[in-house]
Amino acid sequence: MAHAKTSYVCLPCRASYKQPYVGDHERLCPRCAEPLIHVGSAFAVPRRRDTAGWRVLAVLLNAGVRFHKSCCGGPGYRPRTLREVRERMAHARSSGEPFAKALVYRELP
Repeated sequence: MAHAKTSYVCLPCRASYKQPYVGDHERLCPRCAEPLIHVGSAFAVPRRRDTAGWRVLAVLLNAGVRFHKSCCGGPGYRPRTLREVRERMAHARSSGEPFAKALVYRELP
């Protein structure tokens, strides 16, 4: 049986790899040998030179947000700019909501 491809990311290298998903075993970056982060199959990688895009991605991944397909096909809303991230993080701090939940709001309450 063929396994579906999913994306793994190395934040230090700013690299993404599509690989078959065969369970939660650790995968290492072929460039730096650091552990890869499983981000899901609905992930669109920023360009390597897009420093702000990679900073946004690092905040999302470190908060536990991933890019798995939902019943409607995509992962749902994900912020794309540092401004959107800052607004949602400020909301989380003031409301006491978990960062992962606040970061995926399309519109802030």
